[in-house]
Amino acid sequence: MPGIDKLPIEETLEDSPQTRSLLGVFEEDAAAISNYINQLFQAMHRIYDAQNELSAATHLTSKLLKEYEKQRFPLGGDDEVMTSTLQQFAKVIDELSSCHAVLSTQLADAMMFPITQFKERDLKEILTLKEVFQIASNDHDAAITRYSRLSKRKENEKIKAEVTEDVYTSRKKQHQTMMHYFCALNTLQYKKKISLLEPLLGYMQAQISFFKMGSENLTEQLEEFLTNIGTSVQNVRREMDCEVENMQQTIEDLEVASDPLYLPDPDPTKFPAHRNLTRKAGYLNARNKTGLVSSSWERQFYFTQGGNLMSQARGDVAGGLVMDIDNCSVMAVDCEDRRYCFQITSFDGKKSSILQAESKKDYEEWICTINNISKQIYLSENPEEIAARVNQSALEAVTPSPSFQQRHESLRPAVQSRPPAARTSSTGSLGSDSAALSALSLDSLVAPDTPIQFDIISPVSEDLPGQAKSSGQSGRRTNPFGESGGSKPETEDSILHQLFIVRFLGSMEVRSDESPDVVYETMRQILAARAIHNVFRMTESHLLVTCDCLKLIDPQTQVTRLRFPLPNVVLYATHQENKRLFGFVLRTSGGRVESRQTSICYIFESNNEGEKICDSLGLAKQIALHAELDRKASEKQKEIDRVKEKQQKELNKQKQIEKDLEEQSRLIAASSRSNQSSTEGQFVILSSSQSEDSDLGEDGKKKRESEA
Repeated sequence: MPGIDKLPIEETLEDSPQTRSLLGVFEEDAAAISNYINQLFQAMHRIYDAQNELSAATHLTSKLLKEYEKQRFPLGGDDEVMTSTLQQFAKVIDELSSCHAVLSTQLADAMMFPITQFKERDLKEILTLKEVFQIASNDHDAAITRYSRLSKRKENEKIKAEVTEDVYTSRKKQHQTMMHYFCALNTLQYKKKISLLEPLLGYMQAQISFFKMGSENLTEQLEEFLTNIGTSVQNVRREMDCEVENMQQTIEDLEVASDPLYLPDPDPTKFPAHRNLTRKAGYLNARNKTGLVSSSWERQFYFTQGGNLMSQARGDVAGGLVMDIDNCSVMAVDCEDRRYCFQITSFDGKKSSILQAESKKDYEEWICTINNISKQIYLSENPEEIAARVNQSALEAVTPSPSFQQRHESLRPAVQSRPPAARTSSTGSLGSDSAALSALSLDSLVAPDTPIQFDIISPVSEDLPGQAKSSGQSGRRTNPFGESGGSKPETEDSILHQLFIVRFLGSMEVRSDESPDVVYETMRQILAARAIHNVFRMTESHLLVTCDCLKLIDPQTQVTRLRFPLPNVVLYATHQENKRLFGFVLRTSGGRVESRQTSICYIFESNNEGEKICDSLGLAKQIALHAELDRKASEKQKEIDRVKEKQQKELNKQKQIEKDLEEQSRLIAASSRSNQSSTEGQFVILSSSQSEDSDLGEDGKKKRESEA
């Protein structure tokens, strides 16, 4: 190849200064090549590492896009369009990740391998030969020096021969090493071009292959998909800009309209109080007693929810119950150190709260709202119209605390003065019947002569016929101190434990358990019957919902009054208008007619919304269903394992039998071989004795006979 400088290998034996000077130039060139190759290797290694990182990052991005449909964002619902779009992107990016992985492999084979081989093998070989040549040259110089010191006088021929031999050996070693060193340096001039061109050639070929694969994957269909996505992004951006502009305008309008409301106590002439509200929310200061005469005030957010007053601290997820304000009393009070204070007292007078509003307007609105709720106006169809008829003083609004009997007289149905025969067209005070119920015959849901049970028979009292059996009551008392008491509670391992405060209204046998209309009609009949027969007493209990059963527990003695197996609860629903009422249908074996299944509907009133209890029942049934499926799957797997274990035992037994048969066969063969060898030994002894007799001849025979 023209233009390649070479070291003269023919002049290595002469080892002239010119040759050594030219060798120094080649060594400097080799050092420069080594330095440059190290820098190029680092640069190419960065390319390779970056490509590996890009491949890994692309794969991770595709994986995260595929997992988008599994994410549960607090403010985002199931967006199928977004999910499908990201799945398409994940598919394309996954293909690109495969291309990047192929590119990484090609870079490793075609770019990194040649330059690594040149760096680790060829350059290290040059360095090794250089060290060996330097050692050989030094040995040769030392041998020549010793040879030059030989005297002219006759000396010991042995020493002269040794020195001569040393010169011969060192010169030969230097010559051979120098020739190989020159050959390696000359070859390096070719290899340095190869080591530069091969990695670059492999890099470009790998990139071309990568771009070809990319062009094949990026088809016209993908380009159309990307165009559609780009259009969607632009539409979303325009919608966002429009929404931002609307929000900015809303902010400006609210700033202008809310400017007078920035004052803590706005002018009541410009902002009059609304006295017809049945819902209210806002911040209030609550008075808490810290001693006999001392007290502190705490600011919290209060709101009404049905017939309850709730409070919620800043940062809490949900509010807590403060007081049941049905039939409560509210009045303005005069506090020594505070303005705009009012007091709420529960219907039984056992609980009261003193609250302070921020302004006179809020003060009057809170009093009017709580007063309207206490009269249960919120249960009517048009609460604001009814509240408008209430004419009370905003500053001295007082609702007397009603008696227990008056409180439940408000639950009487509007048809209590009508004859019982008009039951099919009557409507209860808690709302009208549903459209589906009006189209059905009510006698097909509830029998006309069905008795109503208004109270719960606890285990310590006398059982009614069939009641304990139908309800599945256990009568076992729960230990309040958490001790086992000799037997483990059946609900101890249950995943779900939710407790609700409920009041039992009544129960009756029903004919059907397939439609929620059964629960609605039972509610209507029980409430009407309680009003007609002047039954106002209700039994308060704790309803415990678990994955196994429902339990009614006495709050005072912790005795389980009734136990309802969860599989027997076939239907549950809340009232259509009064969400505090809920009921469920229990399917039992036995009732008024033995040897048949009967359905009993139980109706309750709760402090919280009945929908929460129904949600808990639904969750309990789902957990029980999954537990049953897991149990069946576990039993099936255990059966499979038992069959496999039995098969393995049979196989091991068969192998043991085969092993015993082989052992017996081996023993029989060994015994037969031993018998054969003993027979052969006897034959050999007999033969040897005969041969000895023949060798001795007649004299020997006679001698043996005489000895005998």
